[in-house]
Amino acid sequence: MSVDESSYRERKVIVIGVVKELTGLSERQIRYYEERKLIFPERTVKGTRKYSFSDVETLMEIANKREDGVQTNEIKKEMVSKKKLKKDLVKEEMIRGQLNAHFRNQR
Repeated sequence: MSVDESSYRERKVIVIGVVKELTGLSERQIRYYEERKLIFPERTVKGTRKYSFSDVETLMEIANKREDGVQTNEIKKEMVSKKKLKKDLVKEEMIRGQLNAHFRNQR
């Protein structure tokens, strides 16, 4: 994924009404998932929530899991585990790159 593609997905530009239409969730459900710290919209100066495309994808995943009977606390645990795993993989990749660069320069 390119940097531009990543920033595009993470940019908080979508209002709750559009998120509601895209996900099929009610505003109440979306706000509940925010209260449960499953999503993190930004707020404008006037307090309007703004979501990213990544947030919309996360909401769809949450909705699918809830339909399967998964509780929000379990969803949160899974999300935290995935985030930690991703962070660990990035760290591992950085270390691997540093080692490769170091040993290439030693030849």
